[in-house]
Amino acid sequence: MNPTELIQSHLAQAKKPLICLIGPTASGKTALSLELAKKFNGEIVSADSRQIYRGMDIGTAKISKEERQGVPHHLLDIIDPDQDFSVAEFKRLAVEKIEDILQRGKVPFLVGGTMLYIDAVTKNFEIPEVEPDLELRKKLEAKELQLLVAELAKLDPEAAKSIDTDNPRRVSRALEYCLKTGKNFSEAGSKGPKLFDELILGIDLPREELYKRIDARVEEQLKNGLLAETKELAAKYTWDLPSMSGIGYKQMGMYLRGDLSLEEALEILKIDTRRYAKRQLTWWRGDERIRWISDSVR
Repeated sequence: MNPTELIQSHLAQAKKPLICLIGPTASGKTALSLELAKKFNGEIVSADSRQIYRGMDIGTAKISKEERQGVPHHLLDIIDPDQDFSVAEFKRLAVEKIEDILQRGKVPFLVGGTMLYIDAVTKNFEIPEVEPDLELRKKLEAKELQLLVAELAKLDPEAAKSIDTDNPRRVSRALEYCLKTGKNFSEAGSKGPKLFDELILGIDLPREELYKRIDARVEEQLKNGLLAETKELAAKYTWDLPSMSGIGYKQMGMYLRGDLSLEEALEILKIDTRRYAKRQLTWWRGDERIRWISDSVR
C-alpha cells in the first residue's frame, strides 16, 4: 500500500490517530509530510532536536514559512541556541500539541529524524528526573568528546550507538546519568500506557541514493548561506554549546577558526551527515511498528 492508502485505512479505525513520518536526514520527510498534511487536513509537529533553535535555519534544513504553504507547523523556533532543552520537555510540548490538534478535528503528523523524540511520544517514555550534579558536569564537559564517547561506550554501549555522539552535551548528560544512578541511560525511560493510535511511516531509500541527496543538500546549504549564518551565530554564541557543535555549524566553525579549508570542511560535513543517517537507520532497524515506504504520496 502507498502512504495515502495506509493513512486512509488507519484514520478509518483509529480513535486518537497520530501519523508519524520518520526517515534518515535528507530522505525527503519535509516534502512528503507537507503533501500528506495537505491531503488529510493535517498539522505538523516537528520531532527534530535541531530545528527547535531560533536562527538556525539553513544548517538544520528548516522549512521556511513560505514553503509551509499554509500548513501549520509546531515546535520549530521555540528556544534560543544557548538554552537547555530536554527530551522530557519535548515530550510534554509535543503531547500537548497533538492533543490540541485532535481536539480541533484535524490530523496530527509527528515528523522528524530525532529518534529519541519519536520514541518518547509513541512509546510514552516516563523519563526520570535526575538532580543535576554541577561538579560532575563540569568535569565531563572539560574532557574531549572522543574520550566521553569512549567512556559512554564502555558503560552503556546501546546509548553510545543511539544518541547523537557529535553533541558533547548529549554525551555528557548520558554519562552523568550512568555515573550518578549506576543504571544504563539507554534503559532510563520506562514505557507508560499508550497515548495515541500511531501509524509510523518510514521513508526507505537505497543507500547510494540517500548519500547522493546528502551531498547535494550540503552543496545547496553552502550556496544558500550556511557560512554566513554560522558567522552570525558565532558572533552571539560560544562554540561549546550543543547547538553550535551540531552537524553543519561544527564543520563551518572549524573553517572559520582556520582549522580546515572550506573544501575540507564541506567533505567532513558530508561524511558526518552520512554517519548520522546510518545511526538513525540503526536505531529503527528491527522496529516492527514501522511501515517502510518510498518518498512519494502515490
